[in-house]
Amino acid sequence: MAHDSLANQDWQTLVERLGGAAHVEQTARTTKAFVRPREIATPLDLLRLILTYCLSGKGLRATAAWAATVDLADVSNPALLYRLRQSGPWLAALIAHVLATRAPTAAKGRLIRLIDGSTVPKAGGAGSKNNLWRLHCTFDLPAERFSAFELSDEKEGETLDRIAVEKDEIRIADRAYMQPERMVAVLDQGADLIIRAGWKSARWRDADGSPLDLIAMLRREETNGRVDRAVKIAPQHGAPFAMRLLAIRKPPEAAEAARRLARREAQRGGHTVSAGTLAAADWVILVTSLKVDAFSADDILALYRLRWRIEVAFKRLKSIVGLKGPPGKDERSAKPFILAHLLAILLLEPLVDAFEVSPRQAPVAA
Repeated sequence: MAHDSLANQDWQTLVERLGGAAHVEQTARTTKAFVRPREIATPLDLLRLILTYCLSGKGLRATAAWAATVDLADVSNPALLYRLRQSGPWLAALIAHVLATRAPTAAKGRLIRLIDGSTVPKAGGAGSKNNLWRLHCTFDLPAERFSAFELSDEKEGETLDRIAVEKDEIRIADRAYMQPERMVAVLDQGADLIIRAGWKSARWRDADGSPLDLIAMLRREETNGRVDRAVKIAPQHGAPFAMRLLAIRKPPEAAEAARRLARREAQRGGHTVSAGTLAAADWVILVTSLKVDAFSADDILALYRLRWRIEVAFKRLKSIVGLKGPPGKDERSAKPFILAHLLAILLLEPLVDAFEVSPRQAPVAA
């Protein structure tokens, strides 16, 4: 979204998607992002300035000069920075409004909700795992839309139950979210789960509660190449809870690639890869709360494969609207910078959809 797109007739369309001019102005005043007209006449003008600065790649000086050139505002660099730092709650309120207008759409009676996260580096933090801004997101199908965003620093990890649960949703996540206590919390709120699991990521129990040697079981099933059975998972605190374990043996070339990756990671970590890790690398291991009489193993696999959609969505966020690390280290300006990009992708998603062709229109769940 460059200067030109903020200066033409498309601007009015974007304002309508934000709830209209009156709503934009009212939220600006309620959050105190705009108190009284001075160098900037209206909240709408302020929003154009903030989005232009955050999305164009120009600095404060160039944005202020552009604003004066188009008679939008006569504002100094420090004044624009001050307004940006005051805008975080306002931008968050506008994002919340756009998300609230998107009622969850069910797929064959169920909402499919993908959970994942992404990061952008803080200023001067490129290449560091300890100097990041973290985005916590949900992406809903078949609507093909982000449904929630939360922003934190690197101190807050990815958690399965961070985003509010929608009753009867099917929540799908990768192995980073194999978190037994949080799985219980999601299930207790009426949702179902499909989560990829590592062989060491849970304390496995058989259906009767006795300890289960997962690797030994997988080795026994090598000929069959598929496992679909009831298990229990024992959290650190609380009673074991029932789940369904699915394991599908990978094709030989995929299994070999997974074993090579496991050896490389072990080498980087300075240790020898275990026999269990190499054995588990031959399999895709999933756990789900969905019942076998309603969802076959093939249904579960098809649902889990939908996770690629949120990866595409993150690529959109970083390529179409150019999300990258904010230019400053000050949290007061860094957070609004990232929020402006999140708001932009929410506004642009319908326009992008009109030009994209993808398999998204196919049924999501069987």
